[in-house]
Amino acid sequence: MFVLELTYTAPLDQVDALRDAHMDWLNTGYDSGVFLASGRKNPQDGGVILAVGDDRAEIERLTAADPFTAGGVCTYRITEFTVTKTVPALDAYRRQV
Repeated sequence: MFVLELTYTAPLDQVDALRDAHMDWLNTGYDSGVFLASGRKNPQDGGVILAVGDDRAEIERLTAADPFTAGGVCTYRITEFTVTKTVPALDAYRRQV
């Protein structure tokens, strides 16, 4: 599992100009089953996405395709972790260590 932390690198008006395209990109990630949760950070200087995948390189390619990244208005910090404890709804993502 991955925590994808977006940090805006441009003023909000430039971010907002790409928001619809970013939302379409997010919807594609949800439809494919890669994204589990997402939202804005407080204060509004970026966002966070919880994603699943077995391949960090694929997650890196996915974030590179985000219109926010392509438009130069954000950077990503990708943190991979092994899920060992969850609420029942996320049991399918648990791993034994």
